[in-house]
Amino acid sequence: MTRQLRALLAVLCAVSVANIYYAQPLLERIGSDLAMPTARLGLIVTVAQVGYLVGLIVLVPLGDAVDRRRLIAAGIAAASAGTLLVAFSATSAQLFIGVAVAGMFSVVVQVVVAYAAAVSAPAERGRNLGVITGGVVVGIIAARSVSGLVADVAGWRAVYACSAILSLLLACAAMVMLPQEHGARPPAPYLRAVAAVVTLTTTSRVFRTKALIALFLFASFGVLWSAMALPLGAAPWHLSPTQIGLFGIAGLAGALGAARAGTWADRGRGERVTVVALVLLLLSWVPIAQTAYSLIALVIGVVVLDFAVQAVHVSNQNRIVADDPEASSRIIGSYMAFYSVGSGVGAITATSVYGAVGWRAVSLLGAAYAAAALGVWALDRSILGRAERSVTDSPREPPDRGGGGGGGTRARARG
Repeated sequence: MTRQLRALLAVLCAVSVANIYYAQPLLERIGSDLAMPTARLGLIVTVAQVGYLVGLIVLVPLGDAVDRRRLIAAGIAAASAGTLLVAFSATSAQLFIGVAVAGMFSVVVQVVVAYAAAVSAPAERGRNLGVITGGVVVGIIAARSVSGLVADVAGWRAVYACSAILSLLLACAAMVMLPQEHGARPPAPYLRAVAAVVTLTTTSRVFRTKALIALFLFASFGVLWSAMALPLGAAPWHLSPTQIGLFGIAGLAGALGAARAGTWADRGRGERVTVVALVLLLLSWVPIAQTAYSLIALVIGVVVLDFAVQAVHVSNQNRIVADDPEASSRIIGSYMAFYSVGSGVGAITATSVYGAVGWRAVSLLGAAYAAAALGVWALDRSILGRAERSVTDSPREPPDRGGGGGGGTRARARG
């Protein structure tokens, strides 16, 4: 994969995923404009994630059956229709429909990631995924900064109108500039691909573990970014959407700092990256909890949290597609279904808790999700360790028939 192709795929991911996150620094203004109570504002993000979840189940598996280049272009164009509906919504119902449509077709991001995984050489797959999923994080974080700035200048509706225009332009660029995939790829049965999320979850320990980690990982991520605008817009800070959006730059610094996670995963260090990043995610909530007293503490927490989330996310994806890159669409789509559920749960629980109790309780909620992700990792390693010990303790088989004991010892040493 050339550097130019990596850059193009990263931009496609950034612009597509941004559609889901433009609302986060604008929740207060959207709620005021459409007369929505504070406790319901989290539904805007949650509905987007529900749409995203539907798209993961229904649309992403098509990537294993049809030309991914055409699917990418069509998905971006359809997402632009959803953002256009949001821009002209007069009621909360119209807003939710537009947000759901934009979320559903923004799953084109996962088709792009699957495309990259399929065409990458194994030795550079982690690096390519690191750059491209870095584009995803850039899109998520830049969406907050850009939406706040545009909203202060031209209103929150202009954010979605501009996104619709940009998405249409990129849909055309994708059709013209993306190369065809090399080699014949036999189409996968669609219904089997749709059911992959159930099949993989029930049959693959590796997938199940990484998917559950992703669920809690992005629940913690969603707690911060879905509710952060609420305390920053209130006393004592009273920040504008532009000022709130600037905190996305801190998150961007952290996310880009984790871009090498894919390279580390290529070198066999994926599990080390995962556990260290999950510990950092848990610790990041200590300074985040001080938001009412120190914006510097919040910036530190945001940098650490986004670094941790990106590092785990890249390592997870590199691991789950390593064994079957040709099935990358349904594997990544299934994995991202857990991401979507986690993000939606994080958003709705965060705004509900904030409305009822306040920011300290929100911080405890985010830390609890991070602790759950770390617990899933630790439980999996414990189960794996017991399995390896049972193999080591069993009677040795002749070398030409087994060798499991030596493999188990080496695996423990690597672990």
